[in-house]
Amino acid sequence: MNKEPRLILLHPNDNVLVCSRSIKKGEPLTVEGHSVVADADMELGHKIARRAITASEKIIKYNAPIGSASKDIELGQHVHMHNLQSDYIASHTRDNKGGNGA
Repeated sequence: MNKEPRLILLHPNDNVLVCSRSIKKGEPLTVEGHSVVADADMELGHKIARRAITASEKIIKYNAPIGSASKDIELGQHVHMHNLQSDYIASHTRDNKGGNGA
C-alpha cells in the first residue's frame, strides 16, 4: 500500500494513484516506496503511474480500464491526455497557439 498522503490507491489492482490534493512540478513524492519528483503540476483527481506502464497497456482505475497508454509511462509520471487515450470516446487536446483553441 502506498504511504504518500497526497496520493490515494482506489483499488489494489489499479496501476495509477489519484491526487488527493494539488501537487506542484518538482515536488518530491513517494510512489510505492520509490522516491520520485513530480513531472508536472497536478490538480486534485489527477493520476500518477503507480508503476511503469507500457504503450497500449490499459490504464486501470477503480479496478476498471479507463483507457490505454498512448506511450510508455514511467513510475510516478503524470497520467493525463498527453499519454492516455480513451478507448471509448475520442480524445481531444486544446492548442491555444493556433488562435481559436479548437
